[in-house]
Amino acid sequence: MHQFNEVFIEILILLAVSMGVIAVAKKINQPFSIALVVVGLLLGTLNVPFLEQAERFITQSHVFQAIIISLFLPILLGDATLKLPFSHLREQSKPVLALAFGGTLLSYLIIALAVYWILGVPLVVAFTFAALMSATDPISVISIFKSLGVPKNVVTIIEGESLFNDGIAVVLFQISSVYLISYMEMGWLGIGSGLLLFLKFSLGGILIGAVMGYLFSQLIRFYDDYPLEIGFSMLLFFGSYFIAEHFHVSGVIAVVVSGLIFGSYGAKIGMSETTKTNINSFWDVITLIANSLIFLMIGLEIKNINFMDEWGLIAGAIVIVLIGRTLALYASLHYIKNFPSAWKAILNWGGLKGSLSIALALSLPPSFEGRQDVLVLTFSVVLFSLLAQGLTIKPLAMKLGLTQEKKTG
Repeated sequence: MHQFNEVFIEILILLAVSMGVIAVAKKINQPFSIALVVVGLLLGTLNVPFLEQAERFITQSHVFQAIIISLFLPILLGDATLKLPFSHLREQSKPVLALAFGGTLLSYLIIALAVYWILGVPLVVAFTFAALMSATDPISVISIFKSLGVPKNVVTIIEGESLFNDGIAVVLFQISSVYLISYMEMGWLGIGSGLLLFLKFSLGGILIGAVMGYLFSQLIRFYDDYPLEIGFSMLLFFGSYFIAEHFHVSGVIAVVVSGLIFGSYGAKIGMSETTKTNINSFWDVITLIANSLIFLMIGLEIKNINFMDEWGLIAGAIVIVLIGRTLALYASLHYIKNFPSAWKAILNWGGLKGSLSIALALSLPPSFEGRQDVLVLTFSVVLFSLLAQGLTIKPLAMKLGLTQEKKTG
């Protein structure tokens, strides 16, 4: 009991720090995710006595590394899908699908091969790192876009891309970190086996997510009770994830699909306006807490990673990731007619890396060869992405003339 109390107090301290940082960031109208990273960096280097135990727990505990994927991912993905209207997604389906599938796979291959050949990183490490870099995290970007009045279509595209490429990136991460070597040794047969495993992960996740989303959408038709329906939404997100993982398919894709169905079809046939308001407010709070801990952790973890003598590797990785994103984005959008060049530029620079990449990197077991290299490269690129890209996305949007819609509503 005493140990449980200590753990609870440690989490509470970190939560208090996070909420304080967010409160200040919102007051001065700055992205809270970037502020949390900066504060985490400062706390990690200053060795604040009362935070040391909490920091040790959040960055080194094997228990935390095990639950970060299971607890945080369903929350973040479920909340995002719940609030993304399917009608908006359908209007922008071509660029969203082009970026989420073509763009993700292209960037994965470009980054992996470049890191392997140019930087001389071991094959498994290169492909695992590339999978982490294929996921985009639009949390900071979307809040900036909305405050500036950036066109709704751009916000929908970057949010839709993130939802789908998160699922694909997690599947690629699982294949790269666990199965890659055995498949490479099998030659062409291994490539075929890898594709089959990818399809099994993806299609299995889609099927389970669709069934769960439909069933829970039907269930809420019998009730007009928002606390109960909020409880159902929690069951849906976590249930979809764990059922899919139990059957060895993608839990992330299951959550995305179930959330989209529940948030659009379910909301249409079974949610009152009161329920919609309350369910969105509830997930706003839960998501804020989850993101606050993850972004603070990004800063805190820096102290435990040895960057010495790795600066050349880090610089190379950052350049490769930026080039990989650019090539993949422009290639995947090439065949979509009349797609504004300003949109391409803002989508390219707005493809930040963040919480998902960190969560997956920390979930690698200590026995994974090259774990330290993956952590060094992932944290470096995420930090660059959040600080350099995150802090320049606003002036870029203004320079490209994408803020005028705020004037017209």
